[in-house]
Amino acid sequence: MPDQDNGYFLYHSIGQYPDKAADLTAAMAEFATVWGTANDDQWGYLLGQRSEFLDLWRNLIGADENTTTTCENVTQGLHMLMTALPADYLRGRKVLVAADCFPSNHFLLTGLQERLGFTLDTVKMRQGASWVADEDMLARWDRDVALALVTWVSSTSSRKADIGVLADHARAMGSIVGVDITQAAGLLPFSVNAPAVDFAVSTSLKWMCGTPGAGMLYVRPELIAECKPELRGWFSQDNPFNWDLDLFDYAPDIRRFDNGTPGIVSAAATVPALRWHSRTDMAETLAHNRDLTGKLIAAADDLGLHLVTPRPESERGGSVMLKLASAEAAEQALANLRHENLFADSRGPILRLSPGVMTSADATDALVSVLKNGV
Repeated sequence: MPDQDNGYFLYHSIGQYPDKAADLTAAMAEFATVWGTANDDQWGYLLGQRSEFLDLWRNLIGADENTTTTCENVTQGLHMLMTALPADYLRGRKVLVAADCFPSNHFLLTGLQERLGFTLDTVKMRQGASWVADEDMLARWDRDVALALVTWVSSTSSRKADIGVLADHARAMGSIVGVDITQAAGLLPFSVNAPAVDFAVSTSLKWMCGTPGAGMLYVRPELIAECKPELRGWFSQDNPFNWDLDLFDYAPDIRRFDNGTPGIVSAAATVPALRWHSRTDMAETLAHNRDLTGKLIAAADDLGLHLVTPRPESERGGSVMLKLASAEAAEQALANLRHENLFADSRGPILRLSPGVMTSADATDALVSVLKNGV
């Protein structure tokens, strides 16, 4: 039986790395010591942690200085961007999104469309398909589209969108294009400049191995200058210590998306994971993932299981998703796996398997044996 560490297939959810618990314990102990000491060191320490968090994210995605800020999660980051756009930019136009986006984003967009005056155009999957095809997005993407939110990798199929093709089309149509990079950030290479996108949002969970509440929003410098966030406060100013009630003015950079005193604890708790990530060999990590996902795809074929994930490596993220006979069958498979110290999850009948840096080949073989005996 694999031990609890190397049988982890949940990198699409939380993400683990060696000594994560010890790193997190030390970081929170350091925070407690600084915050609980009766001196004036607290804010310098915490703001430094936030700055390091943003620098590590910025380096990962190739972003310029002063273009990334913190948010609680992807939904909040998207709200920050949508409600900051120039007045009436969206009114009377369309916002385009794929049906296999993360549902939370769709819930937000549905609620915003009446107030901001846009029509939400959700591109559906073709009959029998497991993801929305890029060509179907392009077919609906005309000059009436003010903004498109692209899901880089789907959380239900691990299918990877072609950001280059979609971003080029956005430029041709005069649309703002944003990307939710959550399901592949930290595993697949990504740059906000190649191809150029207008904004990007992510959490620090999953392949990034961080904590909840540590979200990231990137905005292209030229778009920042046009935005006036509706949620604003003292941290939105160039000089946060301006107390003149009649002299508020937005900071010239991403800081205008800040508002009141920032919540920094989740970012500070995530800094150790981002430091670890910055020291890892991403090519080696991806090669390990590709080796194990290849084993899973081959096993699915041998067992006659329905593969939801695209076969070509160039078209998928780091997960393999299998459609079982029913949601109940998936729950039973998870129970069988858990009994062998193998950890995964499901969405309805879809079994989601995501091997990462701590997942071993032996554990992958053990998982295949469990599926063989139980499905």
